[in-house]
Amino acid sequence: MFDLRPETKDDWWEVEALYDLCFAPGREALSSYRLRDGVPPVAGLSLVARDAGGILAGAIRFWPVLVGDQTALLLGPVAVHPTHQGEGLGGYLIRESLEIASKKGWERVMLVGDEPYYSRFGFTRLEGVEMPPPTNPDRVLGHALVPGAWDEVVGKVTRCA
Repeated sequence: MFDLRPETKDDWWEVEALYDLCFAPGREALSSYRLRDGVPPVAGLSLVARDAGGILAGAIRFWPVLVGDQTALLLGPVAVHPTHQGEGLGGYLIRESLEIASKKGWERVMLVGDEPYYSRFGFTRLEGVEMPPPTNPDRVLGHALVPGAWDEVVGKVTRCA
């Protein structure tokens, strides 16, 4: 059982340490991080999961971006501590956060990831949505929280200032 709650300022460095543990060195050099620089994660959507002992077990963050002139959420990173991998926590974080995003009125979510994994959550490849290079276009995925939310949404992904 995990205690799932919104990330607070007090969680920030612990979450950063989890991301450092789970991802390769240089993760902040990825193009998606250029969209996050100087922009705070979306309050109430970035979640932490703690185990029964209060230890951080997983985290997910969302960032506001523009696709052309349309707003969207950029999901990521999502990470699960190695001691809790294989327990379904990553999927739980994704499902719960998408439900919260929908209730808060967000229409569309995107990420850079593997379609075979993220398709179980409703993500499909986005055509005409351009992440900053060198992102592989086959890994740019989107999920409509409102039917048709990605219809005719094309263009470069840029930071929300």
